Amino acid sequence: MSDATLTQWRTPALVIAAGCLLTVLVFGIRASFGVFLDPMTAEFGWGREVFALSMAVQNLLWGLGQPIAGAIADRYGSARVLSAGLALYGLGLFLMADASTPAMLHVSAGFLIGIGMSAASFSVVLAAFGRLVPEERRSWAFGVGTAAGSLGQFLMVPLGQAFISAYGWSTALVLLGFGIIAMIAVTPVLSSRAGNVAGERRLSINEALRESLGHRSYVYLTTGFFVCGFQVSFLTFHFPAFIIDAGLDPALGAWAIAIVGLFNVVGSYCAGLLGGRLSKRNLLCWIYLLRSLVFAVFILVPISDVSVMVFAATMGLLWLSTVPLTSGLVAQMFGIGNMAMLFGIVFFGHQVGSFVGVWFGGYIFDATGSYDIMWWLCVATGIAAALIHWPIDERPVRRLAEAR
Repeated sequence: MSDATLTQWRTPALVIAAGCLLTVLVFGIRASFGVFLDPMTAEFGWGREVFALSMAVQNLLWGLGQPIAGAIADRYGSARVLSAGLALYGLGLFLMADASTPAMLHVSAGFLIGIGMSAASFSVVLAAFGRLVPEERRSWAFGVGTAAGSLGQFLMVPLGQAFISAYGWSTALVLLGFGIIAMIAVTPVLSSRAGNVAGERRLSINEALRESLGHRSYVYLTTGFFVCGFQVSFLTFHFPAFIIDAGLDPALGAWAIAIVGLFNVVGSYCAGLLGGRLSKRNLLCWIYLLRSLVFAVFILVPISDVSVMVFAATMGLLWLSTVPLTSGLVAQMFGIGNMAMLFGIVFFGHQVGSFVGVWFGGYIFDATGSYDIMWWLCVATGIAAALIHWPIDERPVRRLAEAR
């Protein structure tokens, strides 16, 4: 389908619907990987660090590939990048279903899915929203897109657990792989390039990098997003196993991650709305401080079904509410001409944090027999992130200010 034909019927509502459908599957399936940890390690006799390392490699490659995928999408269009990413993601799931050695797991779950997600992830979808949705609705659209990923978490984690219970973990991964491949059909709706943006000159890659990396607030934003990745990835991949270790029903772990996703639909949507009216920097500071408080209370009270579900719901409100605010700050400070690449670099900081959170969680458990150290690190890093975000200058760079 040509761009001219698409332009005749593609509306902002259709763009947002397509992007949300894609993120429901992409992030929902990725969030379900935690429920595969116990059955896979039990069948092959692996330590948890083996599975955790694969997930950590996945997160790191996701982050490393994100700026590259974003730069390609900025220049050649989002649809091609998204399609390639989905194809690699699906292939990774199919091969993961047959992974019987740590090396096979690292290649499929770590390398292929990590690279695939870098091209089918937030930076590309949200950048397409930024170019195809009117500016006055942009922050709201970022919130809706992020909320859709969390809705996928709510839907897909229990579905993944149900597939495992009904068919076994291997067949479950194959079924999820077909779901990812099917999403290639919606990518043409999200086709966009920076050239579609009126009134804004698109910088070259070198110009954009010099401008952003020389901006202290951009460095603070990237550093602070490390903490978000550290916290949410530790919980996503280790919380179901933590619940099993506590002697609670394994199904509670899947439902807890699902509840996080359900409540983050509200949290992300509200963050998108508030980000259009209030200081994004201040909102981010409060989110990280509240996360620390929630972590501290959870580890100090006796664990039970009730405490797990209350923790999951509360964390859900704060889960990925950082994403519309962080991506919104990138667009606000530097414009949207190079947004996919620039947010991709910020997201790399997030994924470095994800690598550390997932791998170190497995290492700490194997070394000490518990996750206690990780819980307190989550408290400390949340406070640090709030302090890092506080000095951020939200004003547009001089280039944009002068153009207005």
